[in-house]
Amino acid sequence: MLKKILVTGSSGLVGRAVCEHYDKLGYSVHGMDNNQRANFFGADGDTSTNLKRLQSDLAKYQHIEMDIRDRVGVQTKISAIRPDVIVHAAGQPSHDLAAMIPFDDFEINAVGTLNLLEATRQYAPTAPFIYLSTNKVYGDRPNMIPLKEETKRWEFNDPRYANGIAETLDIDQSTHSLFGVSKASADLMVQEYGRYFGMQTCCLRAGCLTGAAHSGVKLHGFLNYIVRCAVKGEPYTIIGYKGKQVRDNLDASDIASFVECFAADPRSAAVYNIGGGKGNSCSVVEAVELIESILGRKMDVSYEDLPRVGDHICYYSDLSHIKSDYPNWSVRKSLPDIVADIIDATS
Repeated sequence: MLKKILVTGSSGLVGRAVCEHYDKLGYSVHGMDNNQRANFFGADGDTSTNLKRLQSDLAKYQHIEMDIRDRVGVQTKISAIRPDVIVHAAGQPSHDLAAMIPFDDFEINAVGTLNLLEATRQYAPTAPFIYLSTNKVYGDRPNMIPLKEETKRWEFNDPRYANGIAETLDIDQSTHSLFGVSKASADLMVQEYGRYFGMQTCCLRAGCLTGAAHSGVKLHGFLNYIVRCAVKGEPYTIIGYKGKQVRDNLDASDIASFVECFAADPRSAAVYNIGGGKGNSCSVVEAVELIESILGRKMDVSYEDLPRVGDHICYYSDLSHIKSDYPNWSVRKSLPDIVADIIDATS
């Protein structure tokens, strides 16, 4: 019998990568998306081009135009499909925007996730459920780790964090942004459905996910947005921390490959920090310099001193836990290759 996967946020960066990956594995791919990014971010956030590509390139792709806040609709679709794997990549992704639309943010990220979990429990209880969480569940707790200022970046100044942030970091008593709270609520619920009901669930606390298909905008998608500004000759504003704030970057295809690993050997209530790790980390200043070196020209860069609320000064993922449980998974695409791919897709 043909196996089936349901992917929410299927027209987004990660969703599309997972759909393409599982199509190659021979699955019947069911994508659920209603292009909320266009509502959130305008034309630059529109994912309809990704949908068209999925529909034209994937032979077994079936699209479901649905808002995950539609509880009855979600239950109806999951009961009809009975998927073998569920990947939940839909969500409101911006911590800046969340403060402007707090009810939408919480209802999409937290309540929408609950709708999917409960429908899965009722109609596909054995399906691995992989949730795209975020490192923002840690709030600004990483900023409490001693740091040292280097020429072009901030760096951890504590040997316990030599490889980055592990899953043992506390998520309590810190400033998260409203987005971080809604995502943490969903993260905990995904864990609880694993522990309480014995479902096979996984939270992927992601760093900066990116790639050529990303619809990066000012409020979300930092690396793709910088590249877009550079290629189009538009001004780019660095916000806070002297531009030395550090992020790790992971191509969406590497998320898709991990989904396959987890689905083949699922666990209950699993939590993994996932990202590019220290090797794929860069500060904003370093990202600008890398992009300029590839393009062979300078960017129009300005600076605002006030950082975003709850923004991380230095964050890259400690991949020890995820690699221990899944030794066959690794980060395959390097940061320079990711940037080159985005430049090619944007030019």
